[in-house]
Amino acid sequence: MLMGAEGNHATVGPRVPVRMFAALDAVADEVARRNSTVPRLAELFRSAFRSTLATTVRPQADGTVYVITGDIPAMWLRDSAAQVTPYLVLARTDSDFADLLVGVVRRQWAQIRHDPYANAFNETTNGAAWDPSDVTLMTPQVWERKYELDSLCYPVLLASDVLAVTGRTDHLGEDFVAAAELILATWDAEVDHDRDSSYRFCRPADGVLARDGLGTPTAPTGLLWSGFRPSDDACQMHFLVPANAMAVVAARRLAAMLRGKHEDLANRALTHAERISAALAEHAVVEHPDFGRVYAYEVDGLGGAVLMDDANVPSLLSLPYLGWCAPDDPLYLATRRFVLSPANPYYYSGRHAAGIGSPHNGDGPYVWPIALAMQGLTAITAEEREHVLAILAMSDAGTGLMHEEFHVNDPYDYTRPWFGWANALFAELCLLHAGLPVRGDNP
Repeated sequence: MLMGAEGNHATVGPRVPVRMFAALDAVADEVARRNSTVPRLAELFRSAFRSTLATTVRPQADGTVYVITGDIPAMWLRDSAAQVTPYLVLARTDSDFADLLVGVVRRQWAQIRHDPYANAFNETTNGAAWDPSDVTLMTPQVWERKYELDSLCYPVLLASDVLAVTGRTDHLGEDFVAAAELILATWDAEVDHDRDSSYRFCRPADGVLARDGLGTPTAPTGLLWSGFRPSDDACQMHFLVPANAMAVVAARRLAAMLRGKHEDLANRALTHAERISAALAEHAVVEHPDFGRVYAYEVDGLGGAVLMDDANVPSLLSLPYLGWCAPDDPLYLATRRFVLSPANPYYYSGRHAAGIGSPHNGDGPYVWPIALAMQGLTAITAEEREHVLAILAMSDAGTGLMHEEFHVNDPYDYTRPWFGWANALFAELCLLHAGLPVRGDNP
């Protein structure tokens, strides 16, 4: 059980054993020894690597673990999985970190069982919500009910990683099977959203979603409908290509975890994987006049396509990281050249940095550390990874942590001083560059 004191870091909830911080520091010492060329990298890695454990982790009496996203006191299915992923590097040999990861996954299964369409949850049934005016089927445990396809994929991938790295199966019990059934039922409904889905979402202040909460029109293609992007922004066209690629990987991993005891569910998962994969090949690739055949970001099945990439993951940039393709896949490389160029409307360049931003906070020349870290995590060469790390190491504005976004000409112009997802991806990139990949036996 995770309990006890945390040491010198301020916390926001129940604390964890001091020895866990000693284990983190031992890894940080090794990263410092191996990454000696980028100024301040060792110092920033230590701070980012500690941050999730010190400030966002809240062990519960039932053995599950609640993880806030940072400066927002709610647990996102997506963010929480990403935030603890760097700790896989320790979970292989340290039972405290294995317990932590198992506890997070068990909490995620319970949340999916409560509502597979929600993206973020409260720690208790306190009725708190990001926007109380949302018109959808809210409950007191749900913080926000934006259906994002990736929210059902992240817990599956984390659970699979925990199994591969630790050999543990205590996160794959009855809650897992029940959650798997709900995930597959939700995907069944979202193949033909207009006909089969009961999900509706309206936020009057934003005017989303269109058509009284149904979203913009789509035609069934075999792809899965998503209401929102991983930025929590509404999709322009609701077949979000990188999220569907992630769903293929998640479906295959889900089938592998179900195989042997739940063959019917495993076969349903593989059916989704095969159908989505074929639909991506048929509908998600477009011809760009400068870059050739590339993946679109979103399509609608009616001939429309959105050509861009967003910093938030799943993104087109992140496809190899998600396990969809190899980093040297020709179609991916063409897409990568597109999204890391001014042809991507959310690619920005300035005196301090160049990289992918997001329309999430409005247009402007702001790059996201999440996207920079992902550029490094998908890079083929150590030189590119080191270049990205050097930019990130100069972007913290003296805070010792990664932010949501910062101005390409001034890293002191940033949003969110405390953002767990960005810290975790930065830490994961540092580990990879140091030769300590967190998921070495389960890419």
